[in-house]
Amino acid sequence: MTQTILVTGGAGYIGSHTVLALLERGDDVVVVDNLSNSSKKSLETVERLSGKSVVFVEADLTEAGSLDEVFTKFPITSVIHFAGLKAVGESVEEPVRYYRTNLMSTLNLMAAMAAAGVWDLVFSSSATVYGDPETLPIPEDAPLRTTNPYGATKLMIEDICREVAKSDSRWQITLLRYFNPVGAHESGDMGEDPLGIPNNLVPFVMQVAVGRREKVNVFGNNYDTADGTGVRDYIHVVDLAAGHLAALDNLIAGCRAINLGTGNGASVLDVIATTAAVSGVKINYEIADRRAGDIATSLADPSRAHAELDWRADRNLETMLTDSWRWQSRHPNGYD
Repeated sequence: MTQTILVTGGAGYIGSHTVLALLERGDDVVVVDNLSNSSKKSLETVERLSGKSVVFVEADLTEAGSLDEVFTKFPITSVIHFAGLKAVGESVEEPVRYYRTNLMSTLNLMAAMAAAGVWDLVFSSSATVYGDPETLPIPEDAPLRTTNPYGATKLMIEDICREVAKSDSRWQITLLRYFNPVGAHESGDMGEDPLGIPNNLVPFVMQVAVGRREKVNVFGNNYDTADGTGVRDYIHVVDLAAGHLAALDNLIAGCRAINLGTGNGASVLDVIATTAAVSGVKINYEIADRRAGDIATSLADPSRAHAELDWRADRNLETMLTDSWRWQSRHPNGYD
């Protein structure tokens, strides 16, 4: 049976790849996005690759009532909620903006869902809810604590979802805590295209490789890791999109959290070296001070996703960065 899925933030990096996956399997999709850190051209690419159309509504979820017409006009069956601000460093500099945007957009969305009788929700959470973890890899029942405002907003939204699910047994909510999304669609026509200076490592490295930026700033080389630089669990965006579809297909009553990651770590210097290898370009870098809110290592324990969603991440770091480079080299200025 064809479903109609509302995807908030669907013009963004992860959102657009998920929209493509939904269309390719036969779902109808309605995208709501305010285009503050995304491009409508990503959805034009989705339509071209899939041969199907996407309903797009430009709206700001922080405005009450922004979704009323969407739920009235379209037979929405479930929601994947990506919309929100997502940069750790920026959240430290602009905490009020992050709390307002991420919390208000979610509260307005859930109110609109309840009013329309739509109870199925997959929420885009983050491994930042674990803060600086005590054990590695990190299971879902690890202590929840954050080291920056971005992570705090994700944890607050998780708490809201848990309380809402307790209040009404019709809710079916899955919180996807994903680790570090990278990569691009294998066509080379869809990828990460942040507005302004990238806040995440891989798009910054790719922009250095393609000549848009001079060098990579490596924030700290004195962490307790093999080479002193931060280690992260990188996951291919296409694997991540598949995880959202698996979550949508396996919703259960109540609210549960599931990690999406590989369980394998790569350091900042690993990413730089692998990018140089797949691109054939020397990546200049410079050691800089640590950033506020950063931690040494973050690795997922993805066993719950394996058991409950029958989902696994298939692609390794070399594939992730090869796909990222294909996108960046073909589109040196992004979608523009």
